[in-house]
Amino acid sequence: MANGRFISYLRVSTGKQGRSGLGIEAQRAAVTAFLNGGDWTLIAEFSEVETGKNNDRPQLAAALAQCRLTGATLVVAKLDRLSRDAAFLLTLNKSGVDIRAADMPDANTMVFGIMALVAQHEREAISRRTKEALAAAKHRGVKLGGVRYIKSEAEMSAMREAATAARKAAAEARVADLAPMLTGWRAEGLSLAAMAQRLTDQGVRTPRGGAWSPTAVMRALARLAG
Repeated sequence: MANGRFISYLRVSTGKQGRSGLGIEAQRAAVTAFLNGGDWTLIAEFSEVETGKNNDRPQLAAALAQCRLTGATLVVAKLDRLSRDAAFLLTLNKSGVDIRAADMPDANTMVFGIMALVAQHEREAISRRTKEALAAAKHRGVKLGGVRYIKSEAEMSAMREAATAARKAAAEARVADLAPMLTGWRAEGLSLAAMAQRLTDQGVRTPRGGAWSPTAVMRALARLAG
């Protein structure tokens, strides 16, 4: 049973729509069937005609950006509507967006995460071998270094700088997602207040999770201008 907010992505390959049985209408029907029941809202739908071998998908990028802005889940009719390329799917898994496939409801954990699980298994194996080697060294009487809890001022400064850089990067990524909407509305001549109201109406969250204000929109536009 589907619950929450969703954005759908539909894709057909050039020249294959009728023959494949994966036409836009068929995909739309599959998504509707998947969402049937529960308490859900379909915020938007994005579609494009592009071969699955091409990972440059403007509409998919726009759908992911809208999901990040609204906290919605991306839903597709079939997993191969995203891609058949494992590396590309793994990249999507790191996009910060929850993705569901109507034909494989557990694909977000069973498929997208499989490569991450393999990597995690290898990391755990390395950690285990390291611990076993340290334990063996200790048993032989080798003196091991202790844990250093007090960090130097230089280390603390570096940590603060890293945290500031991380916050700045997150803010810039947020503005990049907002760019298509804000630039379009500015071209329409909308006021800051009107933009703030549209963002709020569409369920787009501010970086801090609050409601949009004209001042917040002005800051976003200023950051967008560089």
